[in-house]
Amino acid sequence: MTVIVLTNCPAGLRGFLARWLLEISAGVFIGNPSARIRALLWAEVLEYADQGRALLAHTTNNEQGFTFLTHDHAWHPVDHEGLTLIRRPSPDKPAARQGPKKGWSNAAKRRRFGRR
Repeated sequence: MTVIVLTNCPAGLRGFLARWLLEISAGVFIGNPSARIRALLWAEVLEYADQGRALLAHTTNNEQGFTFLTHDHAWHPVDHEGLTLIRRPSPDKPAARQGPKKGWSNAAKRRRFGRR
């Protein structure tokens, strides 16, 4: 099984993929082409995607049972001890805290350690 998901890609590329795969929703193509045809389709997607994004997922003989490739996504696949995981971009650091500083209050110090 092969799934290709296109976002913001030219209509001609969608038409090309529709020759080989079934478009079940706008930009989502599924089918069962051979490995050679799948590689050729992905090469065409990479060539004509322009500023669009593309994702290819297909079954394979590994622990997960599938693998995937991405083009121009913010999330990237990373191999971790034989498993393919997704690395998401780290969020921006939050602004400095404006509230009180962390730590013991004077009253808490007196309760815990007694008056000195």
